[in-house]
Amino acid sequence: MSEMRTRLRAASGHQLFWPVVALLALLAANTVYRPSFVSIEVKDGHLYGSLVDIVRLSAPLILVALGMTLVIATGGIDLSVGSVCAIAGAMACLHISQAEDQNSLSTVFTALGMALGLALLLGAWNGLLVSVIGIQPIIATLILMVAGRGLAQLITEGQIITINSDPYRLIGAGYWLTLPVAILIAIAVSLLIAALTRRTALGLIIEAVGGNAEASRLAGIRSRRITFLVYVIAGVCAAIAGFMITADVSSAAGNSAGLWIELDAILAVVIGGTALSGGRFSLSGTVLGALLIQTLTTTVYAMNISPQTSLLFKAVVVIVVCLIQAPAFRAKLVRRRPPATPTVAAAPQKEQVPA
Repeated sequence: MSEMRTRLRAASGHQLFWPVVALLALLAANTVYRPSFVSIEVKDGHLYGSLVDIVRLSAPLILVALGMTLVIATGGIDLSVGSVCAIAGAMACLHISQAEDQNSLSTVFTALGMALGLALLLGAWNGLLVSVIGIQPIIATLILMVAGRGLAQLITEGQIITINSDPYRLIGAGYWLTLPVAILIAIAVSLLIAALTRRTALGLIIEAVGGNAEASRLAGIRSRRITFLVYVIAGVCAAIAGFMITADVSSAAGNSAGLWIELDAILAVVIGGTALSGGRFSLSGTVLGALLIQTLTTTVYAMNISPQTSLLFKAVVVIVVCLIQAPAFRAKLVRRRPPATPTVAAAPQKEQVPA
């Protein structure tokens, strides 16, 4: 019994233990409320089910959160990723809508290339403001967060651009090898970022910059280039997420595409164990956090919670997970027994010899 308790205590100290517990609790609650929640079936060679939908719908958030993880690991923040999603999706849909043959692969690839190029420029703009000019990250990215929505509205001319392109729709709502393409793209990007940060020295350099930028500079690390790079990566990840969001509905709306996804991405990063102060980061924790947030959103909709209280319910669950995950909070919550004072045996009394 004591050995099991020791193992449980060691497991609870892992940064991903409580997010996993929260995710399993949400899945169990959905299963109790709707037993068919965990059922997965194959229709027309495709996997269908609530669990598949959760992973598919979380794919854009996973991509944005991965880019956000690298930014936060350097001690920064990027509030403009939602606007970049809208801009990239609007640019791609605009080019496709103006083509004579919207199903042409060359048209779709050209649209994706143009949108990715624009996202690269936007990410470079954030990196320039933060790493070269020295503006605080929250201010530098707030500029593009506000102006980016206006740019997306300018691209769409305030209208919803509707397209009818099967190749483009494949990005957000298509299937390949029985799995949604969005899931496969999210897996591929996750593995690529993991390979770049864990199989090379890039991950250690990012952590060094986030831990102490001045010390890393004195150690020979070009911290400004690393900071510039992570904002560019975040812009590219946001652009791919924008493709998924607009392809899923075959339309682009500059004011609603990717709205508030930056906040969910920050929550996913924090739930995954990455500190907002920078330093060490966890890509697997970020993916788990994104799945948790999407499962929570699906739970709110499935249980018919009113829209007025859904955001409050979501905020309460996230706060509880973050608090339980914090070691300082757990130390205050759990009352530790005072150490037992050792009892000192009384010295034997000497027999008094009568005089």
